[in-house]
Amino acid sequence: MRTILCTMLGLVCLVLGGCVETRFESPLGDHRETCDARWQGVWHDADARDTAPPTPAVAILRVDANCGFTMLDPPSEKGAGTPLLVPVETVHANGNDYLVIADRAIKTPFALKPPHAIEPLPQQSFFFARYRVRGNRIDLYPVDSERVAKLVIDGKLDGTVDQSAHELHVFVRGDRARMLAAVRNNAIFKTSPGLRLVRFADAAALPQHALQPSPAGQKK
Repeated sequence: MRTILCTMLGLVCLVLGGCVETRFESPLGDHRETCDARWQGVWHDADARDTAPPTPAVAILRVDANCGFTMLDPPSEKGAGTPLLVPVETVHANGNDYLVIADRAIKTPFALKPPHAIEPLPQQSFFFARYRVRGNRIDLYPVDSERVAKLVIDGKLDGTVDQSAHELHVFVRGDRARMLAAVRNNAIFKTSPGLRLVRFADAAALPQHALQPSPAGQKK
């Protein structure tokens, strides 16, 4: 469920409450863009298809002209899934492109818990992911939580690490400038893509659920 969203956030098991995660206290830098036009279109997970074009039973991501990110699960026996709109900001810095998603902006059918073992709780925290556009393909690189945890433990990043046998929760503290320095000076993202999105180049090939309207009343 919500495979695209889970990977965009860099979480291993968001649906189960987030057993491995990294959150950041502030957004990434001061030069944020609300829209990277290269995202506009309808996308599917390149690894979720057995045939080309993909079958209708595939999760898709639709990005409109205003860069509203709407995620749609494939139809099931219970009918069409509920579209999920996620406000996303893009950041271009030090030659790389990043996604920034505020946790409070995610309105999901399942509960997204607040940052683990952080007191006092921040009003909101943020998820980062790095992306690379290659024509009609976008590769997404989630945060490497184990690596970030080590950077915190070694004192190279300010934050907290809470780890048990099956869970790892990392919280990185700092303002926007320190978040930008964190991604500029440290290899905090996975080296291999966690998700490869492919654009539907032919509108006639769009699955029916791609035509569902975006959630009413939700705006970026």
